[in-house]
Amino acid sequence: MLFCNPFKLFSSDVESPTNSILTTSLSKQRSSIHGSILETVGSTPIVHLPPNTKTNTTDSNLYLKLESENPGGSVKDRLALAVIEWAEHFGHLKKGQTVIEASSGNTGIGMAMVCAQKGYPYVCVMAESFSIERRKLMRFLGAKVILTNPAHKGTGMVIKAKELADKHGYFWPNQFENEANAWIHEETTGPEIVNAFKASSLSLDHFVCSYGTGGTLLGVGKYLRKASPKTKIHVCEPSNAPMLYSEIPTEYPPETSFKVPHPVWRPHLLQGWATDFIPILVSYATENKVYDSVLHVGGKDAMDTSQRLAVNEGILSGTSGGGCLSAAIELAKTLPAGSNVVVMIPDTGERYLSTPLFENIPADMTEEEKEIANSTPSTPPPPPGLPQPTEDATKWVQNETKSAPVVIFSLEYCEFCWTLTSFLDALGVSYHKIDVDSFQYAKDNLGNKYRASLSEWTKCNTFPQFFVKGKFIGGAVDACMMWKKGELQKVFKKAGIKGGNGNFNGYDNDPFEFLPKWMTQNPLRSK
Repeated sequence: MLFCNPFKLFSSDVESPTNSILTTSLSKQRSSIHGSILETVGSTPIVHLPPNTKTNTTDSNLYLKLESENPGGSVKDRLALAVIEWAEHFGHLKKGQTVIEASSGNTGIGMAMVCAQKGYPYVCVMAESFSIERRKLMRFLGAKVILTNPAHKGTGMVIKAKELADKHGYFWPNQFENEANAWIHEETTGPEIVNAFKASSLSLDHFVCSYGTGGTLLGVGKYLRKASPKTKIHVCEPSNAPMLYSEIPTEYPPETSFKVPHPVWRPHLLQGWATDFIPILVSYATENKVYDSVLHVGGKDAMDTSQRLAVNEGILSGTSGGGCLSAAIELAKTLPAGSNVVVMIPDTGERYLSTPLFENIPADMTEEEKEIANSTPSTPPPPPGLPQPTEDATKWVQNETKSAPVVIFSLEYCEFCWTLTSFLDALGVSYHKIDVDSFQYAKDNLGNKYRASLSEWTKCNTFPQFFVKGKFIGGAVDACMMWKKGELQKVFKKAGIKGGNGNFNGYDNDPFEFLPKWMTQNPLRSK
C-alpha cells in the first residue's frame, strides 16, 4: 500500500505515474470526445460571484471552484482516480482484486465509479449515519457498502476497512495516509486555479477549503506556496469540532494512522469535513505551515449558505460547499475591497436529500403552491380510446383470471402495479402477472381489446387489478387497506394461500411502504 511518510512527503526520489490518465488527461481542458468517463475528471469550472450581490454581500470577489462538476459529483473523483492509478503503476493492485476504502460517501462514490470503469470489485465501509443517497449511489455503481455503528465514528470505519482488507486480501488505499491523495491536487487542482487566474490577469489573493482527509489542503496548498506565494491559504473546520484550533495533535504510532479519537471532536453537520482524528496529511500541512489561518463554521450557517447559493445563483451544493462559502464570506468582510477569494465547492447537493440540509424543503405543495394550482381549472385528459369489448376478448380475460390462484392485470411501467407486486413479493405470495400494454399484446390491438373487456367486467378503469381464485379483489391501494384491516388475510386463507414460510413471511409492516414515494401519508388523496 502507498502509505505516506509524513517526514518525506512528495520526496524527489518517488516516481509518479506520469503516463497515466491523471497527467495526460486530467489536467487538460475537457474536449468533446473522451475515451472513458475517467478522462472527464478534473478541469472543473470556476464561477465568479461579484461583490455586493444577493449571495456575496461583501466588497470582495468570490470565485467558486465547482468540484461538483466532476462526473461522480465531487472533488473526491480526483483522489479516487489518483490512488487507483498509483496502485496500478507501482504494482500494488492486481487485476480483478477487490478494492476497499473507508469513506463518508464522496470518496466511496468516486471509488465506485473508477472501479466500475476499470473492472475492480469495490467495497465501501461507511458509518450508517451518513446520507442514504450516498450508499444508494455506490450500490447503483456496483459497489458493496458495509455500514458501521455511528458511535464508532470515523475511527471505527477505518478499523473495519483494515480488518476486512487483512482478512480477505482486499487492496486498501487508505485515503487518510495515501500521498497520491495530495499529489493529485498539487498536479491538477492547484494548476487549474493558478492558470485560470493568470489567463484572466487576476490576482489570486486568498484560497479557502475544508480539510477532510487533507488531500486538497496539502496538495493545492503546496502548489500555491510555489506558484502563487502571495496567496493566503485558509482551512475550515466545524465550530463544534475545532481540532486544529485546539492545537492538540493526533498521535501516529507506526502501525496505524491514529491512536485514539481526538479529544475535542464532536458530531457535526458538515459531512466529510472532519473525522474524529486529524489525518496525517493535515498534520503535515500544519507542521509545514501550508496554510495561514483556520476558519470556523457552524452547521446552520453552512446549510443556510447552501440554500442561498441554490436560490440566488442556481448552484446546487452540499453542506460542505455551503460551509466553505460561509467561511469565505465572513473572511471577505475583513478584506480590502476588490480582493479575490477562491472557494472550493467540494460536491453537489443531491446526495444530501435525506439530511438536515433538506429537512425544511417540503415534498408536497405548500399553501402558496396550492393557490397557484387552483388559479385555473383542472381539466383531466380524455381517457384512452378503447375498442368495444368482444366476446373472444372477454372469454380470454375470464379464463386468465382462473389461470393461477392470484392473477394480476397490470401495466409494465405503472408505479401502483409495482406497489402490488412488491407487497405480494414481501408476503411470499406467488402470482401470475399479465401486462396488457406489453409488446406481446401489441399486434391487432389485443392489449386494448383485453383492457376494454376487463374494464367492462370489473367496472374499474385503473391498474393494477388483481384476482384471487377468479374473484376480483381490487387495486394496489385496496390490497394495502384490506391487509391493514385484516381482510386480505381472510381472503387468502379462504383460498388456501399461506405465502412464504406458511405465514406470509411473518410480514407485520405497513404495506403503504410500497406505495410510490411521491404520495402523501394519505394514499387515498388522489381518489
